[in-house]
Amino acid sequence: MRKELLNQLFQINQIAQSRSIIQVGCENMSDLKYKPLSEFLKERKGRFKPNDPAVVKLKRLEKIDFTGQIHISEKSSKTDMIIINPGDLVISGINVAKGALAVYEGNEPITATIHFSSYKFDKEKIDISFLKRFLKSPAFISNIQNQVKGGIKTEIKPKHLLPLKVKIPTLTEQQKISKHFDSIENSLTNLSTEIQNQSTILTSLRQSILQEAIEGKLTSAWRKEHPVVKGNPDYDAEALLEKIKAEKERLIKEGRIKKQKPLPPIKSEEMPFELPNGWVWTMLGEVGEGFQYGSSTKSSIKGKCPVLRMGNIQSGKIDWKNLVYTNNKDEIKQFKLKQNDLLFNRSNSRELVGKTALFDGKQEAIFAGYLIRFSPLLSLPKYFNIMMSSTLHREWCNQNKTDAIGQSNINATKLQWFLAPLPPLSEQQAIVSRVEKLLAIIDELEKQVARRKEHAEQLMQSVLREAFRGDKK
Repeated sequence: MRKELLNQLFQINQIAQSRSIIQVGCENMSDLKYKPLSEFLKERKGRFKPNDPAVVKLKRLEKIDFTGQIHISEKSSKTDMIIINPGDLVISGINVAKGALAVYEGNEPITATIHFSSYKFDKEKIDISFLKRFLKSPAFISNIQNQVKGGIKTEIKPKHLLPLKVKIPTLTEQQKISKHFDSIENSLTNLSTEIQNQSTILTSLRQSILQEAIEGKLTSAWRKEHPVVKGNPDYDAEALLEKIKAEKERLIKEGRIKKQKPLPPIKSEEMPFELPNGWVWTMLGEVGEGFQYGSSTKSSIKGKCPVLRMGNIQSGKIDWKNLVYTNNKDEIKQFKLKQNDLLFNRSNSRELVGKTALFDGKQEAIFAGYLIRFSPLLSLPKYFNIMMSSTLHREWCNQNKTDAIGQSNINATKLQWFLAPLPPLSEQQAIVSRVEKLLAIIDELEKQVARRKEHAEQLMQSVLREAFRGDKK
């Protein structure tokens, strides 16, 4: 599976690397004269109350998204309205520079609130495809900032737009530029598709590595060099499990952890897959100190100690952004995290519930109420983090969650029943080492994909800037 994904990634990477930046050639914009947009556009006038017979039966333009797609609604509005006729250029005054403009191509008139404006355009003077691109260009945005009080944050109405003085080439040159842009956009669409494919493959490759790790496939060669030694926890998981159980009994007698209810025996038909020799299936509740819910005390944006919440638990790692804090000493004492604690996200959307992260202990923190703390005994927390980020655990979470409105939940009782594949201790170390090396490669590849995506998004702006550049007035 990994080899197939890597081959796909290599092929797509070769294609993406071969893409070149496309230059636009057009007549020198600095040689053109400034003209007001009113030479090309004429406002379709008329303002109507929402209950006016002229608009009350018309469908309403709800929004124009940033791709230029018009969305129609049957709902009425309490705001004053305008009428849009077929073939009109329609502009969202709030988001015109972000691409919220379109030519209405319907067969019947529609209405829109006065936050939009509608224009007839002279087809002998302006190519509408060129104009739509120009109105999204850095040159147009610069003109707004220089000529409109309040700049780009102003709601652009006809009184702002029509007097704007801009440099527009001849109709023939406009059409030439538009045709060139069509070619560029096709190339950029293909490039974006390739980048998305890379991202998807890397995600699949990451999950493949994690799953192969907990099935023992990544360490099959290691096991040939390190055969099972019965009774030795380093090379025999049955011996390790017995040692863990003895350690739990000791901690219970000392009053350091609470005694748990006995867990049911594991039936053979419940085992998700066959384990390598020397491994055993166990339940998560058998191999840890127990499960603790986090603090429910209200936190604030200021304070001494960070409080980790659901959004800070991201695919095996802690995201230290968007933190809240507490100064409550009792709370900090009770919920203070220690190095190698595992945090489990017990409630959130279907995609996020069940996510885990390993606390590295590099800074002080506590954890909030929708998280569960779990600490494995006499085993490597990094291995358990790998296991609980794998496809096995993700699928188990999807099958065992309880759904509420907009939320999914897995409580500590259910979590202790998760069937965990337990390798011997030395093999856990080998697995962690192998996975960390492979995921470091994936991390670097993902950074490259992110840079490529950013470059592709900047490319069109560069082309727009090149096509429409001109000297300042």
